[in-house]
Amino acid sequence: MGQYIAPVRDMQFVLHELLQVEQEMKQMPDYAEVDADIINQVLEEGAKFTSEVLFPLNQSGDREGCKFDPDTHTVTTPTGFREAYQKYVEAGWGALACSPEYGGQGLPVVLNNSFYEMLNSSNQAWTMYPGLSHGAYECLAEHGTDEQKRLYLPKLASGQWSGTMCLTEAHCGTDLGLLRSKALPQDDGSWLITGNKIFISAGEQDMSENILHLVLARVPDAPAGSKGISLFLVPKFLPQADGSLGARNPIFCGAIEEKMGIHGNATCQMNLDGARGWIIGEPNKGLNAMFVFMNAARLGVGMQSLGLTEVAYQNALAYAKDRIQMRSLSGVKAPDLPADPIIHHPDVRRMLLTARAYAEGGRAFASYCALQIDRELHHPDEEVRKEAADEVALLTPVIKAFITDNGWIATSEAMQVFGGHGYIAEWGMEQYVRDARINMIYEGTNTIQSLDLLGRKVLMDNGAKLRKFGAKIQAFVEENGTDEAMSEFVTPLGELGAKVGKLTMEIGMKAFQNPDEVGAAAVPYLRVVGHLVYSYFFARMAKIALAKEAGGDNFYKAKLATARFYFARLQPETATLIRQARSGSANLMALDADLF
Repeated sequence: MGQYIAPVRDMQFVLHELLQVEQEMKQMPDYAEVDADIINQVLEEGAKFTSEVLFPLNQSGDREGCKFDPDTHTVTTPTGFREAYQKYVEAGWGALACSPEYGGQGLPVVLNNSFYEMLNSSNQAWTMYPGLSHGAYECLAEHGTDEQKRLYLPKLASGQWSGTMCLTEAHCGTDLGLLRSKALPQDDGSWLITGNKIFISAGEQDMSENILHLVLARVPDAPAGSKGISLFLVPKFLPQADGSLGARNPIFCGAIEEKMGIHGNATCQMNLDGARGWIIGEPNKGLNAMFVFMNAARLGVGMQSLGLTEVAYQNALAYAKDRIQMRSLSGVKAPDLPADPIIHHPDVRRMLLTARAYAEGGRAFASYCALQIDRELHHPDEEVRKEAADEVALLTPVIKAFITDNGWIATSEAMQVFGGHGYIAEWGMEQYVRDARINMIYEGTNTIQSLDLLGRKVLMDNGAKLRKFGAKIQAFVEENGTDEAMSEFVTPLGELGAKVGKLTMEIGMKAFQNPDEVGAAAVPYLRVVGHLVYSYFFARMAKIALAKEAGGDNFYKAKLATARFYFARLQPETATLIRQARSGSANLMALDADLF
């Protein structure tokens, strides 16, 4: 079954030492009472819940999967999932970062984010059920009417009801402008919605009392394309005025998809046959409202792969310390054994350190972005809120694509540590690889994220958001550039920052002549920006570790070793990526489509 122990010490390092979250909270009146003790208590209790309740269900849930009954249109989740969800609800975990106005605990996103890393490490498929509810909560909190908030948000916060996002259709994929679902207005202010949706995670289950589907559809006379999309709230059971459950709404699961991974989560085909719903926001502006949910989901998917990276690393490390095979090239390391533990072999170290570095870099990056969301939503200074919002917009596609790319690399390397046992199901490693590969595809493929970053977030504002973030990096480089001990971190960070600026300008100039240049450069460009972000946080973490390693805590020694490995072995990938991005579109588009 393997093991999972939440990395509480490293989470505390990121929150307390790197980001100084307690001091940040004091600047936000809503969070002024959130101190280190509260943060540590939540982390420690979250570690217990995830390791004791959820992790034991991960492998069994993958093997059992979900069961669909076509006669009743119901889905049964794997054994133990429902009971674990009840424990989750009873303990109040779903309400952690929700507003006290709606029964929430009012704790910051940055803390909830750390808890979600634990959830995803212990059981990604299970975590998708309550995780989607958070996105629905945020969407309604921002765009719902007062009545919708009063009726639905307390139920979502408690976890008594759950949520889904019903976006795409069989002929659409990512191009939501092609969707055909229709909504007809009714005299009572509701709408009757008809259509068919696919790939709806958690679309039907036996865990929550009710499911609130957020559905995209077209109203009569809507403009063509994405400008004619509206968003509707469609409950599985129609609620009464007092919040009790009423009649069954005709939105039914028609089948569940058979997938390569996340078997414990029901990915549903949903059929609406005059299902009653209520519009969220304004007609024909549904994508604006749904982007709140979609961006939350993209951040969430990044956390899924961060969680998988951590748990895969932990299990590969335990195996490498225990498995004996051959002697070390530099001499016997375990003379009392017939062979040495494989952790003494250099390439096993490379694989382990790759996963470790991508876990630690991703944790720092994701926590930083979560803190920016807190600042965007709760800081009293309007200028601070705007700058935080710009950073979140810039970095969201990087979180989704770069962390999931790295999760695929890390879980694959961790599986490789096991050799032939890696692809044997009983060890559990192949499940992490299967799950991680899905994360690169859904919630907008990583190519879509790359196009979003380069085309919309960078070139559309002439690089303004990127320059602001780059200014933080440059300030750090200038502040530490004369510190000899920091040169091995600061020098490559500064050099990469300059290269990103130059590369951005080159692509922008080419794009004026040929828009295909953006599509040709986007994927390697995003990875370069991702490495710039990781380089920045590894340099900052290294500075802290250098100042504290003399105290004898091996945690800081290990942090420095990981940072050095990152800069020596992983960051140099950017040289190849930059050449790829500069190579242009001609080598991709020269061959006529009918000659492939």
